[in-house]
Amino acid sequence: MIFRSHMHLALDEARAAAARGEVPVGAVVVSPAGEVLARAGNRTRELNDPTAHAEMLAIRTACARTGSERLTGCDLYVTLEPCPACAAVISAARIARLYYGAADPKSGGVAQGPRIFSHPQAHHVPEVYDGIASDDAADLLKDFFAARR
Repeated sequence: MIFRSHMHLALDEARAAAARGEVPVGAVVVSPAGEVLARAGNRTRELNDPTAHAEMLAIRTACARTGSERLTGCDLYVTLEPCPACAAVISAARIARLYYGAADPKSGGVAQGPRIFSHPQAHHVPEVYDGIASDDAADLLKDFFAARR
């Protein structure tokens, strides 16, 4: 099977989140067959829900769509390194591959901070690919926060 990145869709979701006044993070879940199962952007402010991160929303939707709490074989594309809570959910959902854009030195939970997938308590460790469209993802975040300062 030929690799086809879906990061452009995650970036679209991040841009839409920024337009709503949310921190611009987007996520896309892709089935083993290459079908987009879910896509989402941050909605924490809109929903008054601190768990309404793009990854959480996309995983919830994909699980509902597949009728399973596990997304075995699925890929997750996220514009920003997942936080520790999202990384734990990624593990619990058994995501096969995680592709993310910008690193998050302040709040990341994969390559930064607690490195959730390195803990023996991680039920499942996905393959992790970082730096995918990282400049585009980082620029969205920088522009968003610069406009608020």
